[in-house]
Amino acid sequence: MPIDFNRQIIEEFRANGGRVGGPFEGGRLLLLTTTGARSGAPHTTPLGYLPDVDGRVLVIASAAGAPKHPAWYHNLLAHPRVTVEAGVFTYEAQAVVLEGAERDRAFARAAEADPGWSDYQEKTERILPVVALEEIPAGPPNINASSVGAALKAVHDGFRRELALIREEIATSGPGLGAQLRVNCLSLCQGLHNHHTGEDAGMFPMLGRHHPELAPALERMRQEHEKLAVLLADLQKVISGQDADPQLVLSEVERLTEEVENHLTYEEEVLIPVLDGGAC
Repeated sequence: MPIDFNRQIIEEFRANGGRVGGPFEGGRLLLLTTTGARSGAPHTTPLGYLPDVDGRVLVIASAAGAPKHPAWYHNLLAHPRVTVEAGVFTYEAQAVVLEGAERDRAFARAAEADPGWSDYQEKTERILPVVALEEIPAGPPNINASSVGAALKAVHDGFRRELALIREEIATSGPGLGAQLRVNCLSLCQGLHNHHTGEDAGMFPMLGRHHPELAPALERMRQEHEKLAVLLADLQKVISGQDADPQLVLSEVERLTEEVENHLTYEEEVLIPVLDGGAC
């Protein structure tokens, strides 16, 4: 992509919590910052990505089917440690180039979900590399937000966008449920589980100690987490079937979406004023 266009996308991404318009609107987009193979200088590139197992994400060095690999790919070969901005989160990651059958399976999933990847592959003689970005654990998450309450809202909005995107993908998936779509659903389930587990173990006890008056609300939220855990398990069970019916999956996702939205809205109404009140 032209430098000016890249810069515009980067600025819009950072100003809007990972949301952009134009050709990337509504899609999964991240910012990848690599270290220049020759210069040693940081270079940031907007890239579409695919969710993968174990919380990692995949990017494909397509360069729109150009004859040569993109510069960011050469950079991460020389310096595999990279910085990823995904939504409101920023984290360090290790870039791992997939090889052999693992690469082929990942690319096949991507092409099944979006034939554009196959079109790019047909334009060039090189094999399009698939790169896994594996987060390097480094303590509490780094969230781009102006306050703790704003951070909570931003994380919630990320789940809302992903649920909406998955509903759209299922609705247009045709008679079968593609492999990448299954991974997208499982990745969402894992993300929600991790978020709720973190709240139950960290934020809720802290708020309970500083604000005893919140005890009934916090107990309600814990109970809602348990209810959502059942819905997540139901969705994962439906997805795991070899001949999963997209309409049944869509029904489960819509059921989950309704309960998640009710929970997130209540949590925001109760907790954001407290989190941003400076008394925690």
